[in-house]
Amino acid sequence: MTERAPEAGWLHNVIALGYGSVFWVIATLGLPPSFVVLLQTRGRQSGKVRTTILMAANHEGERYLVSVTGDEAQWVRNARAANGDAFVRHGSRRPVRLEEVPVEQRAPMLKAYLKWALGARPLFEVSHKAPVVEFERIASRHPVFRIIERRRQSKASGATREA
Repeated sequence: MTERAPEAGWLHNVIALGYGSVFWVIATLGLPPSFVVLLQTRGRQSGKVRTTILMAANHEGERYLVSVTGDEAQWVRNARAANGDAFVRHGSRRPVRLEEVPVEQRAPMLKAYLKWALGARPLFEVSHKAPVVEFERIASRHPVFRIIERRRQSKASGATREA
């Protein structure tokens, strides 16, 4: 068994705040790295657009969003309420559908996520170096969503084009 990551403390929170500000600019301007995205969902009660900065995991050619804090994360609740309809922004704003990955399939995506999500590592009960099988025991606590690009409809012609 791999050793458990330490609990996040006040220093982690300060660093996360700094990273969040930097990554917000990166995602808005479309600068590298491309795994930093802004997720826009419609608030399930207010109806207002809610924006959350997230890191997308890449696994076998697909992109995924992972909830570090679990089912109660507001973006997760909003995405579920909207049946996965959302927008992802990294430079341009693109319509997407978020498809929730079944618990039994999440482990490889969680491991891929921790490869780059350095700030999230202290919040997981598994080391990023652990084998995929160890991620299976925590998979139910971290929702994972596949990002599926939607086709956009052109306002002028009514034609669809790849988003």
